[in-house]
Amino acid sequence: MNKTKVKICGIQGVEVLKSINKLPIDYIGFVFAKSRRQVSPQAAASMIGMLQQWEKDSFPRSAGVFVNPDMNQLEDVMSHARLDVIQLHGQESPEFCRDVKERFDVEVFKVISVGSKCGTDGTSAALEKYAGVIDALLLDTFEPHYGGGSGTTFAWDKIPSYQKWTRNQGIPLFVAGGLDSSNVGGLIRDFNPDGVDISSGVETNGTKDLNKIAAFVERVKLA
Repeated sequence: MNKTKVKICGIQGVEVLKSINKLPIDYIGFVFAKSRRQVSPQAAASMIGMLQQWEKDSFPRSAGVFVNPDMNQLEDVMSHARLDVIQLHGQESPEFCRDVKERFDVEVFKVISVGSKCGTDGTSAALEKYAGVIDALLLDTFEPHYGGGSGTTFAWDKIPSYQKWTRNQGIPLFVAGGLDSSNVGGLIRDFNPDGVDISSGVETNGTKDLNKIAAFVERVKLA
């Protein structure tokens, strides 16, 4: 089985989790930023409880998705839903990332919006300020309103510059943005990211599609 990690993001209901709990999924993402996939802390807490009933050797880790949150928002969410990962999609500074990591004892995934004028360009100098602070780097397609979730791919030839840095840091690189079961195999073959993150690519008419989730997971793990 391929070691590439799979993160399914934008889960909104317990029934979906019950239907996919036999799949080798590594992370389940809950969106707390403004989005049609946004969930309340209370709903996320109920779903996180379901993860421990996963019918595999190990259950998925929970990740909360935020865009430029303040500490009050994070405190509110964490008081209800004990997340394993806080995923930051905005312009959060290294100092903020460090504070989040220390205050909540979580892993911090920092998202780079590829194509954003205010994002890094993938050079070591631009990324170095996050060295020793974050636990993973996630590349997503720039989306001006929500920070991600555009359902479109970015230029994958930009991946190696970021990947060189993450490998030097000894942290994983995740790729998101416009992935589905038809293109993820090529991504893994050509660039071998440590993980992939998907939301809209496993939806039909805005709702998570169980068949698409199963097809995507199978394609990743057998790539």
